[in-house]
Amino acid sequence: MAKPRAESEPLLRRVRGGSGDCPAGLTTCRSVQASPGAAARWGLCIDQAVVFIEDAIKYRSINHRMDTRSLWLYRRYYSNLCQRTLSFTIYLILSLAFIETPSSLSRTADVRYRSPPWEPPCGLTESVEVLCLLVFVADLSVKGYLFGQANFQKNLWLLGYLGVLVVSLIDWTVSMSLLCREPLRVRRLLRPFFLLQNSSMMKKTLKCLRWSLPQMASVGLLLAIHLCLFTMFGMLLFAGEKQDDGQNRERMTYFRNLPDALTSLLVLLTTANNPDVMIPAYSRNRAYAIFFIVFTLIGSLFLMNLLTAIIYSQFRGYLMQSLQTSLFRRRLGTRAAYEVLYSTSGDGGASPRGVGVKPQNLLDVLQKVQLNSFHKQALIEKVRSYGDVPLSASEFQRIFHELDNTLVKEHPPRPEYQSPFLQSAQFLFGHYYFDYLGNFVALGNIVSICVFLVLDADVLPGDRDDFILGILNCIFILYYLLEMLLKVFALGLQGYLSYPSNVFDGLLTTVLLNFLHKWDPQSHLQPLAGTEEATYQMSVELMFRDILEEPKEEELTERLSHHPYLQLCR
Repeated sequence: MAKPRAESEPLLRRVRGGSGDCPAGLTTCRSVQASPGAAARWGLCIDQAVVFIEDAIKYRSINHRMDTRSLWLYRRYYSNLCQRTLSFTIYLILSLAFIETPSSLSRTADVRYRSPPWEPPCGLTESVEVLCLLVFVADLSVKGYLFGQANFQKNLWLLGYLGVLVVSLIDWTVSMSLLCREPLRVRRLLRPFFLLQNSSMMKKTLKCLRWSLPQMASVGLLLAIHLCLFTMFGMLLFAGEKQDDGQNRERMTYFRNLPDALTSLLVLLTTANNPDVMIPAYSRNRAYAIFFIVFTLIGSLFLMNLLTAIIYSQFRGYLMQSLQTSLFRRRLGTRAAYEVLYSTSGDGGASPRGVGVKPQNLLDVLQKVQLNSFHKQALIEKVRSYGDVPLSASEFQRIFHELDNTLVKEHPPRPEYQSPFLQSAQFLFGHYYFDYLGNFVALGNIVSICVFLVLDADVLPGDRDDFILGILNCIFILYYLLEMLLKVFALGLQGYLSYPSNVFDGLLTTVLLNFLHKWDPQSHLQPLAGTEEATYQMSVELMFRDILEEPKEEELTERLSHHPYLQLCR
């Protein structure tokens, strides 16, 4: 057990020497230039510093194995490919619930038209599931190897991970042996654990809830006592009278017995549909309102707010502690990298006390670190600013303060125009007030559509005259197009595309132009025979054919005889 402990605490045990301190697990780095395998040990020290810095960036624990093979496996495990594969595996095993029997996945939610769900054959989803479980087994094996037996035994999440995998594999074996006809599958209940185990945010949330339970339990006990006392009072007040009329029967249904009275007051405490509980008793005697007012003041306004304050206080305290832990891990990782690089600066431990880390060694490490280009470039420039002066521990830590800076996206420069008129137009159409004008016009477009929908609410779709609305929509769409072109003129094409809101407006304008192209200005006229509109009107007329009265033959003839331009041949 001594070896895993030494690997799990590389910075806690130190060996005092004439030139300073050195981690116990990294003592071989001190004699890089004197040992026969100097190049190999130099590469090992660089890799250790790289891993420590990556741990600091990701707020990971540094208590893991530090030999050459373990470092290679550690970096591959935390690479983007492996982590995305693990995330996809978790997503895949959780998605099996949608197609496994019994499945609720259907094309429609209407039970009248819902077809029988597809039932996968035995072994299809089970084969996918066992592949996911094997990936989880590999994940657990790698973690157990990298962090050592001592840390594995102390980590409750890893122990729970092992127990869930064992139960899942046993349950899967039983399921396959029974040809998928077992009445209960325990492993389905354990699947969310894979998501919890892989998410640090969910782990922190559950840990905070666990810490908050004692304080929440005390307030919950007060709420339970409050409910029980007022339940007894309510039963004595409202359930002791005779049921002489319907109003009393309605009132006493809420306080008929202990479970009903407790449920009614719980509804009243949560203010969910509380008038149903209060109004019947209040209608009988207005003095009963005092009971409900006192109950609400103590329960809803005092105890519930106290519970909310406790939850907020606990989460806020845990948040600060979590941030403090993250900061400590970052500083510890960078300090570990400094110790490793510092151990390579001397000759057999005889270096003077003032010697620190060579900037060139840190630059070699930063070239291998997996980091976004913005922060990597900032760190490299910060290191180069020191020249060839060795870095002390405090200077080394200050360099990595650049990781706390966020990337501020700079928009491309605006085009330059020589004409004063174009410069004025560029200032006008590039101002944020012009965006406010566009938002105001879009609001007017929405209001106009709502007004027409309200006016035509009682009109059948085939009888609506959308000509005016179509004209208004054309005007608005043309304004959107003009706004887009003016912004491109003011900001430039790259500057226009650098704003996500402008990209969204441009795509929306393009879609609206497509609708403008398909809009028919003659749609308000009578439809031609054979079109869908004419067929719809004919179907509507057939619906009311029994109600309509057919005109008589004499009326038709008389009307035709008075036609001024029609000459009938007799």
